Amino acid sequence: MLADFRSGSARAWTVLVTRGPSQFQFWIIALLIGIAAGFAALFFRKGISWLQWALYGVEDPRLLHSFAGGMEWYWILTIPILGGLAVGIILARFTPDGRVRSVADVIAGAALNEGRVERRAGIASAAASLITLGAGGSSGREGPVVHLAGVISSWAADRINASGLNGRDLLGCAVAAAVSASFNAPIAGALFALEVVLRHFAIHAFAPIVIASVAGTVINRLEFGGLTEFVLPTSSALEFYVELPAFLILGLVCGVVAAALMRSVFFAEDVGTAICTRLRIPGWMRPAVAGALLGGIAIWFPHIIGVGYETTTAALTGDLMLHEAIVFAMLKVLAVAITLGGRMGGGVFSPSLMLGALTGLAFGLIATPLFPEVSGALSLYALAGMGAVAAAVLGAPISTTLIVFELTGDWQTGLAVMVAVSTSTALGTRLVTRSFFLTQLKRRGIHLAEGPQAYLLSMTGVAGLMRPAGDDSAPSEEMVRAMIEEGIHVDIGSTLETAMPLFEAHEVNYVPVIAQGAGEAPPVYKGVLYHVDALKAFNLALASLSREEHG
Repeated sequence: MLADFRSGSARAWTVLVTRGPSQFQFWIIALLIGIAAGFAALFFRKGISWLQWALYGVEDPRLLHSFAGGMEWYWILTIPILGGLAVGIILARFTPDGRVRSVADVIAGAALNEGRVERRAGIASAAASLITLGAGGSSGREGPVVHLAGVISSWAADRINASGLNGRDLLGCAVAAAVSASFNAPIAGALFALEVVLRHFAIHAFAPIVIASVAGTVINRLEFGGLTEFVLPTSSALEFYVELPAFLILGLVCGVVAAALMRSVFFAEDVGTAICTRLRIPGWMRPAVAGALLGGIAIWFPHIIGVGYETTTAALTGDLMLHEAIVFAMLKVLAVAITLGGRMGGGVFSPSLMLGALTGLAFGLIATPLFPEVSGALSLYALAGMGAVAAAVLGAPISTTLIVFELTGDWQTGLAVMVAVSTSTALGTRLVTRSFFLTQLKRRGIHLAEGPQAYLLSMTGVAGLMRPAGDDSAPSEEMVRAMIEEGIHVDIGSTLETAMPLFEAHEVNYVPVIAQGAGEAPPVYKGVLYHVDALKAFNLALASLSREEHG
């Protein structure tokens, strides 16, 4: 009987790998990935807490900045430096470019790599981000957790030889479970995976992603219970509908603040690279320098340390004065820019929540005294601001609106949050390239924001479409050589992103494909790429993507 069971299991695995999973099998796999990603998120969160206890001696990570405020100044300075040094060594050893992988890389993996992400660099990035957050880095835990979940789904996709469609769906499952387990937000976790990572709401992906999201939430609640991340003192409500225009204005302010946060991070990244190049600072030292800057600021303003739950809660409960909210918001932007620009690791979502809550509180402290008879509670403005800044940063108004509700448990403020989120997203996504993540990718030369008509060209190689030299349908070699001498040609390692503009620019039906010769040797003629073949391949790719998104 045991032999029969082993034989049957082997046959079932062979069918699964060679033919792909059935719908029921896929849902089981989605559940298992959701459980694995949920535990990964849980262990990551517990690891941060343990490191903060070991380094700072604080037992409740929510009280980190209050505890740090009573420490000797040299410890506040030294801990982030040592953390940055450890991060730099890890990234230099295990990543090819010394860069932490996060949500942007998961989005690129979904669009360009059949739902797969880098595994070795991903695990190293998770370790680096864990140390960053444990040592007081001013960033969030969602970025590394999302990529770590992507590593899990990529491993599973490779084990079952998943197609691009199934690989992307598995990636969405892992991301949904990780977000849900991190924030106890099952609805927002599922929608985040669809809206931000897969960037479509196809029916075939919805069921397995929801299953995985629920699995992640169950894991969170088994450990932490059903408590929300932030507890508001009272349930906020709009006093009158005439107050809604104030939230439209708040949304515009939050859109500007979100753009300032994103541009500050990109500016810090460019400045850090320029300084390291000019002063010949090795890459592994860059996070340590960032840690020194963070520690120096934290000596006077420990509020910037860590994720910032304590300050966010103070903003949501209205326990800060106007000048405190403004100063803390400015310092948070500076701290996040130093952390991420210094390549220490972490995500941008939690910082955007803190910055949004501070912005909303400051706005409320200014606006409510002007119209006291029609003004709601300050916590309402802080809550709306929290959602508005985060939505503009993520470029995800739907999932961000829901995650704010699930983080606070306050569902009565829906109109205010929705109004602020809509205007902030509309403005913020025009001040950058759609979102923080898509702008990151654009800076690396990956143009996902422009849509599939842009990035699909970069996924199709010229070599697989060209007609080889000597083919009966190829033009004469004399005509080809003449075009090469005129500079009309494309390298054999290029993609359609390089080739397509040549057809329009030179009004030709084909372009020669060459391979560069060794040294000063002339280029070697390999074949020709016809315009009709390129268009046919492009149309097939668009049709395949359309079927996936509407299936």
